[in-house]
Amino acid sequence: MAAAASSTSAAEITRRLTGICGPTFARFAGAADEVAGRAARWVAVPGGPAAAAQVLRLAARHDLTVVPRGAGTKIDWGAAPARVDIMLDTGRLAGIGHQPAGSPVVEIGAGTPLRAVQATLERTGRRLPLDPPSPGATLGGVLAADEAGPLRHRHGTACEQLVGLRWLDADGELVGAGVGAAEVPAGPAPVGLDVGRLLCGSQGGLGVLVSATLRVQPVPAGRVWVVRPVWTPLEVHDLVRTVLADRLDPAAIELDLPATGPLPRRPMPPAEAAARAAHPSMAGRLRPFPPARGGAGALAVLLEGGPADVAERADRLVTLLGGETNAGHTAPHWWRRYPFAPGDTALRIEVPIHDLHAAVYALRDAAGTPVPVRGSAGLGVVHAALPGSLPADRVASILAAVRGVLLARRGRCVVVAAPPAVRQAVELWGEPAVIPRLRAAKEHLDPHRRHAPGRLPGGL
Repeated sequence: MAAAASSTSAAEITRRLTGICGPTFARFAGAADEVAGRAARWVAVPGGPAAAAQVLRLAARHDLTVVPRGAGTKIDWGAAPARVDIMLDTGRLAGIGHQPAGSPVVEIGAGTPLRAVQATLERTGRRLPLDPPSPGATLGGVLAADEAGPLRHRHGTACEQLVGLRWLDADGELVGAGVGAAEVPAGPAPVGLDVGRLLCGSQGGLGVLVSATLRVQPVPAGRVWVVRPVWTPLEVHDLVRTVLADRLDPAAIELDLPATGPLPRRPMPPAEAAARAAHPSMAGRLRPFPPARGGAGALAVLLEGGPADVAERADRLVTLLGGETNAGHTAPHWWRRYPFAPGDTALRIEVPIHDLHAAVYALRDAAGTPVPVRGSAGLGVVHAALPGSLPADRVASILAAVRGVLLARRGRCVVVAAPPAVRQAVELWGEPAVIPRLRAAKEHLDPHRRHAPGRLPGGL
């Protein structure tokens, strides 16, 4: 604890937090209140932006660090902070701003669960084109982790869809900016600073998100998943190239390559039967996805649009892919799910799509066994899982081999989450080139290192 904080008792800090947030919304942290294994000292749940600003001003006066937390779905992602004095829970920074009917954008509080936003918008026939895999994630958590799901193929990540942001800086000042406007707090800004996009993916290391304004769109009237079994990364490469060359305008192209075991059989849901009646031309195409043979994976393509147009494109795609291709109105069971489990070493691989198969082969070769891989094959962004039981030095050698292959292909491999021993033994990002720009942003936005110190690459 820094000198300013040590001169004020813990009980006094608690009393002041309680005065800001309310008697039931400030407390000493418990065993579950941690960030990537680093325990917090206090938990504060401010009731709105003004109260959150007061928490940050209190932290500044007493040289305390602050780490925001949404639903906690990704609280173990990334590096552990050097210190977590106050965990600022954003659960009460929630809500959807009133928008005129037909507005193309919506402002959403950072602590709002994304599924609640979607449910509200669906009542008016609209949606956010976002589908991150973390169940229960808040919008702020999605932005802070720059998390994206299958729809990123057509619509980009949440960070790429931003129209504007409001956040609190290290001194508790509320700042608003449109993405690309480079509106920053007073003082010289780093050259080329795009505040909105720097806050995205910063995991609370540059500011506390208060709200975001994003584009909305009508809910598609038709959706069909076309799924084909696949066995090898090279086969996936050829199929993805075929899909993209045919200009079918897919909303998503997702890959699932399990380490072992077939995909389970699924019964035909009611939507399948209804689709047969609605589109007789596809009656022979729409059927339950059968089990794959011999531990095969799957390539799934999502088509969205008007029902007749989607039906026609799906029919073309089934014919184009051939083999055991099937089409259906429900997603495969693995859709929007990560291939890793708690305790695994979770990896994210990003590489140009024409080199994705080389990256997967390199990972398999380095690991000495098939490794489960899942993600956006149409973009070259996938996740993979290494068993949590692997020794840290073994994980380090696998990473070194994979990163060596990716370096020559303008790709990278990031450790998303890992057991403590692995975190300490490996470089999570493996990309020191990003550090100078981040360091400039950190020094400008958080010069006293109060926001989640150590969460950014290079220990920033």
